[in-house]
Amino acid sequence: MKKVLLTGVDGFTGKYVEQELISRGYSVVGLVYRNANQDQVACDLTDREAVIACLEQVQPNYIIHLAALSFVGHADQKAFYDVNVFGALNLLEAAKELRLQFEKVVFASSANIYGNPEDVEFISEAVSPSPVNHYAMSKLAMEHMAKLWFSEYPMIITRPFNYTGPGQAEHFLIPKIVSHFKRNATEIELGNTDVSRDFSDVRDIALAYANLLDSDAQSEIVNLCSGQVTSLQAIISMMEEIAGYKIDVRVNPDFVRTNEIKVLGGNNTKLMSLTGKAPSIEIEKTLADMYHAD
Repeated sequence: MKKVLLTGVDGFTGKYVEQELISRGYSVVGLVYRNANQDQVACDLTDREAVIACLEQVQPNYIIHLAALSFVGHADQKAFYDVNVFGALNLLEAAKELRLQFEKVVFASSANIYGNPEDVEFISEAVSPSPVNHYAMSKLAMEHMAKLWFSEYPMIITRPFNYTGPGQAEHFLIPKIVSHFKRNATEIELGNTDVSRDFSDVRDIALAYANLLDSDAQSEIVNLCSGQVTSLQAIISMMEEIAGYKIDVRVNPDFVRTNEIKVLGGNNTKLMSLTGKAPSIEIEKTLADMYHAD
């Protein structure tokens, strides 16, 4: 069988990963926090006994663990560690207790763990992590924990850089910008616009997860990124071109983060070497698809 337990299936990324896996013939059981449908199981990952019961019921051949507390501005700092570290640990400990064997386990970390490295244009996996917020610190702690299990299970840890696409929640930056243009807003309040990021399309990221699951790679940490950076100012210009009008950008000091990472670009050489493919959808297409989506 090719049964995948996909945590966070009801999230932005999970929906796309599920579609990609199903298209490849995998049977996908989605793990959600509550209100599961017939192809899902409800489970609180911070509840160890609930995780054991979930894995005993599903008996998956693969795990892709996407579920996380991912909004950097989330107010409850402790929750980052409860969910992102101990939720992941519960999955591994439950699997060992049940003596489950896996073809592959993929855990999602984040490129936020790199912080703001100096004199590095495109960050490779060899760059030393230097997290600057609790979300990133929790993800790095998860990585260190998961690496202790490399000899137990064939595992891959991913470090996705920024990505977006149709369906992403509007409290994230790019959907916020697109939504303003969709409703013909005359102005938008943003934080620091003098930042550049490596933006991928979520459909390319879903493809990367499926390719890594199909690959022979294990005991690896790999960036998921386009290998190009785009400034926020350029994003706004692209959206003005797509929507056909200019918008008044106002900087709100309340939106300016302390320890803002100015430039965050990724090196995707390792992803290419492991899967033969890296994200390729241009950011202009992603923005246009978001703008024209229902």
